[in-house]
Amino acid sequence: GREIRVWPDAAAPDGVRYAVCWHPPAGLLAQLPDLEVMFSLGAGADAMLADRDLPDVPLVRIVDPSLTSRMTEWVVLQVLMHHRLQRAYDVQQHDKVWKGLVQPAADAVGVGIMGLGVLGTDAAEKLNILGFDVAGWSRSPKQIPGVACFHGNAGLGPFLARTDILVVLLPLTPDTANMIDYDLLANLRRTNHMGGAALVNAGRGRLQAEEDILRALADGILAGATLDVFHEEPLPPDSPFWTHPKVTVTPHVAADSDPDYLCAYVLRQIENYESGRGLENVVDRVLGY
Repeated sequence: GREIRVWPDAAAPDGVRYAVCWHPPAGLLAQLPDLEVMFSLGAGADAMLADRDLPDVPLVRIVDPSLTSRMTEWVVLQVLMHHRLQRAYDVQQHDKVWKGLVQPAADAVGVGIMGLGVLGTDAAEKLNILGFDVAGWSRSPKQIPGVACFHGNAGLGPFLARTDILVVLLPLTPDTANMIDYDLLANLRRTNHMGGAALVNAGRGRLQAEEDILRALADGILAGATLDVFHEEPLPPDSPFWTHPKVTVTPHVAADSDPDYLCAYVLRQIENYESGRGLENVVDRVLGY
């Protein structure tokens, strides 16, 4: 019952009240004179907030239960891959080596989650159920049963010092850009069965200083890394991450959303807005999420 225009095939700007998009061209939304609400097709809104001409209307992000569960599945998979030394066993299989490796219990392994929003909280709770020694870090104070929570600059050092496997699920903001750098990684705990710390990033590519990750791998600070996001996507064929023996690459698939759910979510928000019930999950443009 609604007219839908797909850019750029039907780009007439007048009469467009709602924009549903991901990585729209800079300045495009400012050309819509009747725009009332924008929807960002993702858990984060940094791709849209980067537009300096973004209209001054509400920006709504997607909060999708299936996205949350898919992200948690991916995070748990990668944490277990590092903890259970699966990459080392892959090498042994290739070389036809039958040898068990030292394997402590999960409660001896510190897993640290940076970012305790919906995604980070769910991942922390599930990893806690599996028995890992889970901690979380966020900008502002948070409380999660069974999870040691740290916050702010004062809490970052103690959080890193107890972390063997670092999971990054932060939003991308001016404060978090390139936050995962060499100095931060050097403060992780690396006296463990993995022979160093492990990094798992499914937040945003620009949270990580990519040359610093390669340096940390070369220096033995990191024993391994799993990266789902990168500065440039698709990852260029000449990127050293593709062939690095200690790196697992996935193509930004940690938490793909269900299109059926997204459609229903956007329509429900529009109906709520038009009936005066208000919008959910409106982005705070100062905080960036």
